[in-house]
Amino acid sequence: MVQKERSRAHRCQQILYTEDMIRRVLLKIPQLLLAAIIVCIAGHYPALASPFGQGVFGADVPFGSGTSMSIALDGTVHLNVDTPSGGTFSGNGSHTVTVTSTDVVGYRLYVYAPGSATMTNGSDTVPASSNTVLGTLATDTWGYNTTGSTSNFIGVTTSPVTIRDATGPHKNGDITTITYGMKVDQTKGAGEYSATVVYTAVGKSE
Repeated sequence: MVQKERSRAHRCQQILYTEDMIRRVLLKIPQLLLAAIIVCIAGHYPALASPFGQGVFGADVPFGSGTSMSIALDGTVHLNVDTPSGGTFSGNGSHTVTVTSTDVVGYRLYVYAPGSATMTNGSDTVPASSNTVLGTLATDTWGYNTTGSTSNFIGVTTSPVTIRDATGPHKNGDITTITYGMKVDQTKGAGEYSATVVYTAVGKSE
């Protein structure tokens, strides 16, 4: 019975991975039993081929075929918020977004939180940072960056923000690493906090 349950759980994990649609960011704080889940959704708009005379001569893409684009997320990110400092805990973790495109002009990658950028757990909340440029997090906020920094973050907004502006085709995939961070007071209520983040890739060809 135990073996069957383990096999079933393994198959579920494989399904989530192959769909490349929903990814979880788990936050663990020792003794507080507080967890946060950021559900990430990847999507893209239809890619268009450049009109004749407006493309890029000699671009390394299949000749005569329509422009294609796909976007994929990698595995789960674990935020181990276990670094104490002055009555707070902080932590960070990263995952990647891979855009594969034959758009000869390039693409833009956007991120936003639809509806609300605040993590919620019943009546308890952790809002997104108010940082509009990279900076340290205020207590009880969370944010992201694409620099790999473990100390400076920008707040997620409810409107799409460009996090990658790529030039030329990327038929073998172009990878962007997004790092999330959170800082919370040690008195923050226990439980599971959640928010949704959407990544969208848009081709530049018109």
